[in-house]
Amino acid sequence: MTIHPASTPIRTPPFGVTVVPATGPIGGFGAAGGNGDPAPAILVLPGGGYGHQADHEAEPVAEWLASLGIHAFVLRYRVAPNRHPAPLEDAKAAMLWIRQGSHGLAVDTSRVGVLGFSAGGHLAATLSTAVATGDAVLDVPAAVPALSILCYPVISFLDSSHQGSIDNLLGPEPASPGRDELKMGLSAERHVHAGTPPAFLWHTADDSAVPASNSLGYAAALATAGVPVELHMFPHGRHGLGLAASEEGAGQWTGLCAEWLRRMEWTG
Repeated sequence: MTIHPASTPIRTPPFGVTVVPATGPIGGFGAAGGNGDPAPAILVLPGGGYGHQADHEAEPVAEWLASLGIHAFVLRYRVAPNRHPAPLEDAKAAMLWIRQGSHGLAVDTSRVGVLGFSAGGHLAATLSTAVATGDAVLDVPAAVPALSILCYPVISFLDSSHQGSIDNLLGPEPASPGRDELKMGLSAERHVHAGTPPAFLWHTADDSAVPASNSLGYAAALATAGVPVELHMFPHGRHGLGLAASEEGAGQWTGLCAEWLRRMEWTG
């Protein structure tokens, strides 16, 4: 895939970016593995219901990605009382900044992805389905990731939705003209098409905060559109597990995802 950066450069880091350079061997298609070789990059979006940032879904995840030979960028996007489209503006600005290279790392611009947890998974999915912000500088193809990793994501604002995320992103106002249309516009499963990037998803079946139907619905939409998708549904586990290192079942997700990234030719 050829990426054409936006015509207006994003020269300074967007809101709250932590950069974690790759520490593992750089491998996969088009990378030889020496110092200075272009490496894939992934934007990490922690969860928190659009009300706060979950630290265990941020830098520790970036360090795991770095160990795979992937540059990681953790974005502390704006949350409530900021409303839509503020978080999406931050995410798109971060994607453009990563691809434009002013951070100084050698990034393969054709392999820039996104990883999000919970509400950060919703932000990653709306980024992947090119939901518009209304800003012509940001609403460009270079702001769309090449793949997405969605961990127990909020996907739909219409079906089996997480009300806290909706209220924090849109405001707790009662039903008003245009609100239902906005909720539909922010339901990522409604905007999947053949050009949507491939995705890796995982969820736990008994997640009581964000129903597993969110992941199932997005995976089904991708499959219907002919987009490669891998979904892992673990039988048990509370919401917000992060790397889930000590969890039976769900603790497998990092290994499964690393293997998926290898098959996608993002790692060696």
